[in-house]
Amino acid sequence: MDLFNKRKQTVYNLICDDMYVPMKIKELAIVLNVKKEERPELEQILAELMAEGKIALSKRGKYTKSEMRQVVGTFTAHAKGFGFVTIEGEEEDIFIPESKVGDALHMDTVQIAVSPLATGRRKEGAVVKVLERGMKQIVCTYEQSKNFGFAVPDNPRFAQDIFIPLEKSKGAVKGHKVVVEITKYAKPGKSPEGKVVEILGHVNDPGTDILSIVRAYDLPVEFSEKIMHQVENVAKDVSEADMAGRMDLRDVVMVTIDGEDAKDLDDAVSVTMDGENYVLGVHIADVTNYVQEKSALDVEALKRGTSVYLVDRVIPMLPHALSNGICSLNAGENRLALSCIMTINPKGEVIDHTIAETVIKVDTRMSYTSVKKILEDRDSEEIAKYEKLVPMFEMMRDLAGILRKKRMSRGSIDFDFPETKVILDANGKPVEIKPYDRNVATKIIEDFMLIANETVATDYYWQELPFVYRTHDNPDSEKMQKLSAFINNFGYNIHISRDEVHPKELQKLLMKIDGTPEEALISRLTLRSMKQARYTTVNSGHFGLAASYYCHFTSPIRRYPDLQIHRIIKENLRGRLNENRIKHYEEILNDVAKQSSEMERRAEEAERETVKLKKVEYMEGHLGEVFEGVISGVMEWGIYVELPTTVEGLVRVADMNDDFYHFIEETYEMIGERTGKSYKLGQKVRVCVEATDRVTRTIDFSLVEDEN
Repeated sequence: MDLFNKRKQTVYNLICDDMYVPMKIKELAIVLNVKKEERPELEQILAELMAEGKIALSKRGKYTKSEMRQVVGTFTAHAKGFGFVTIEGEEEDIFIPESKVGDALHMDTVQIAVSPLATGRRKEGAVVKVLERGMKQIVCTYEQSKNFGFAVPDNPRFAQDIFIPLEKSKGAVKGHKVVVEITKYAKPGKSPEGKVVEILGHVNDPGTDILSIVRAYDLPVEFSEKIMHQVENVAKDVSEADMAGRMDLRDVVMVTIDGEDAKDLDDAVSVTMDGENYVLGVHIADVTNYVQEKSALDVEALKRGTSVYLVDRVIPMLPHALSNGICSLNAGENRLALSCIMTINPKGEVIDHTIAETVIKVDTRMSYTSVKKILEDRDSEEIAKYEKLVPMFEMMRDLAGILRKKRMSRGSIDFDFPETKVILDANGKPVEIKPYDRNVATKIIEDFMLIANETVATDYYWQELPFVYRTHDNPDSEKMQKLSAFINNFGYNIHISRDEVHPKELQKLLMKIDGTPEEALISRLTLRSMKQARYTTVNSGHFGLAASYYCHFTSPIRRYPDLQIHRIIKENLRGRLNENRIKHYEEILNDVAKQSSEMERRAEEAERETVKLKKVEYMEGHLGEVFEGVISGVMEWGIYVELPTTVEGLVRVADMNDDFYHFIEETYEMIGERTGKSYKLGQKVRVCVEATDRVTRTIDFSLVEDEN
């Protein structure tokens, strides 16, 4: 330790001593025997200790031990300089002002001092120390200078360009997308340094844009040789030995219903009548038969956590030989399954159920489009083609309606935001963007999967066995109070009792705003006021579904938690869930739940970024064109307009030149000072596409006045 740090430690020890009496700097200098010429050093020491949150300065100018608690968490940077620190086990992130970020970078593990006083909306803190760097490799766009290169990070959260010595550029040229490894982190007045470790391709090359996002999120693409060799050994046709001891359901009429381009078919459904009751079978691919615990395949599946569905590709959790092959419930093939067979009365109550290892044979592969044609469009050709199955589809529609009505009556919240479907050409260029069609067929599968997940979770909760649940905690009461105050401006209210809100209150709110101009904003604010669903080993219920018990059982090909609970269910069915196995699951499941939740977040972010990128690329081809849209948001900095295609752009207030506009926060409205012209949520407007930016993935609009 150098002399300065030794003196710093001495000062800190003195101030923290139980016998210490708070002193001003003059008194401290006397006690520490600091000479006049050493006074600036003492001032620097005190300033550093304060910046680190270790000491505090009272209003009377006396130095005391800080009441700030010190904690460790993950730093999330914001492009504007400030950031947040997420601390494990704590619900609320700690806000870090730009002046207190220090040298922390996005995703670093940091030690922070948390202020005992909340200034504004949330707790504040200061970065004391960077414990571990989070981003060692960053995807960048390479720029070239005469004697050196520099890399501009794609991630706006990493705001500094990285200096690249020419000998470490790997031959990259201007416009190359590169992966840069940081070799020296930034110091005051100096840029970070790095070396190019991989060239992904030129920005104009097809596929490079998505590959850059894949690498930025560190999504694993290839499977190792060891794993592929293991897959060859297990991905064999279903044998008589495989089927032995299973419930044989090959004579039961069942179908898969999926999108036309789906390849991993992990759920089949069947419906029959037993008197007035429905018998619903939800049959899920028995993936655990092929993915043994602790095998290389299993370790890799847990590491990935989930399949990732990007606009131009799927990065699967399991190799295609499994996910699209032996584990996919392909029509006409014998397949191993785990079935949840439920008897449901006309009120939508599950009055009996069986969970069993089964062997099935799907009769027909159906698409959502085809089932919609039969049930909604009453298409005579389609009805004739699937004549034998039509009565079952009609039963499915009726049962799904009953289940949905029951779920809604208890308060299940249905956010009906239009998802985006991006159509690409052979080179990966977007040729069409449209809202994803949510129809009678998609709702049938949604309702059937929900009831199966709920039934399985209820069963295993009451057996008191180790399990992975899908939980969604009650919203934070403070956020609900703020939401309540905001919607009052529009004449709506939600009833909050004892600092809690029932999901039915939010459901009623969404029903009231349905079709109103303010629907988009209030729906989004309501969603943001709620917590994120996650995987946990303790069942705390699912607020959004108003369900006491819920899990993910229905997609083991693409989600690890489903695969994990299949393993538990099968061991239990076979009578092998003894004391040792229960202890084993109690030891591993918390880590499985945490890893699965984290990988789900990563996948969602990557999926969202690829869609945003393709929307920007699509609108590049429509610069100068005029579209009609709806105002989806009004903020201090401008007006957001959403087109029927789900593309959203911003009209900046700085570019609204016909008047000086004031933002009215209470009603989320922009009003012109001179003309009194107002722009409100839900208002139809015409906009011209002015600019697009692939780096920030944003689209700029300008308002177009009606000619009449």
